[in-house]
Amino acid sequence: MENNVAIWGGLGILMMLLEIIIPGGIIIFLGISAVVVALTLQLGLIDHWVHAFTCWFILSLLLLLLFRNITQKMVGGDTRIDNTDEELDMFGAEVEVVETIGPGNRKGRVTFQGSSWTALGDGSEIKPGEAAKVICRENISLVVERVEY
Repeated sequence: MENNVAIWGGLGILMMLLEIIIPGGIIIFLGISAVVVALTLQLGLIDHWVHAFTCWFILSLLLLLLFRNITQKMVGGDTRIDNTDEELDMFGAEVEVVETIGPGNRKGRVTFQGSSWTALGDGSEIKPGEAAKVICRENISLVVERVEY
């Protein structure tokens, strides 16, 4: 039953068609390998189920390793490279002061991205409710300065 050319060919074609429904560039190579196994069975190059599965397995791996990157580049897809440095996202962001910052090096608190952060000022006093801008981050505290409108 495992050596049936129609079964190998049908499974190969089915897998190649499934690539339309389940994209990813993997199933098509499994299908191509199954069709090649069906051809080798038809030509009499292999005649045992162990040889058929071994041929399918090795050919599938080779096709995946050799051609997946090429097909991914040809087909393309949605790629997006986001910023992975959190401090770059923080720089220049406007925050709301919820606890007085300063004068001097007295710490206060600000709300940033839905969380409360410890904040240091530039030496001046920044009162609750005022807007401030993030200059940088120092350990787990944000360094901010008052926003003048």
